[in-house]
Amino acid sequence: MTDRSIAHGSFTVERTYRHAPAKVFQAWANPEFKRQWFGSPSPDKPTDVMDFRVGGREYNESEHQGSTYTFDVLYRDIVPDNRIIYTYEMAMNGRRISVSLATVELFPDGSGTRMVVKEDGAFLDGLDTCKQREGGTNYIIDLLGKWLDEQG
Repeated sequence: MTDRSIAHGSFTVERTYRHAPAKVFQAWANPEFKRQWFGSPSPDKPTDVMDFRVGGREYNESEHQGSTYTFDVLYRDIVPDNRIIYTYEMAMNGRRISVSLATVELFPDGSGTRMVVKEDGAFLDGLDTCKQREGGTNYIIDLLGKWLDEQG
């Protein structure tokens, strides 16, 4: 039998952007915008889904270093230009590696936005860690900032 374990972890990532909350929110909400900075959903993959509404699902698969990863989201609460709450699981090669609750909060900051992303996760069977997820989240959130700046 395979060893089973749960490592609980939480982290918070904050960024300040020179763009209004409405623009930052649309980067999350608009499937084409999100694909440009996050890499999903892919219009070329019929399995990829982006249904951004309360009760909606986002799903995508990607290849990384010889493994297939899936990101499977259920949107729990959405307040335009203010917050996004979702739960999600990640799997690697068909094996669940984590289950998480994530919140994205957008706060006006002068003419820009302060964004706070918080995640509480259960990292399973030693296949993923909170530190790895925090690093990945920082990377993705930096891509969002770069994309926003490129849009002007």
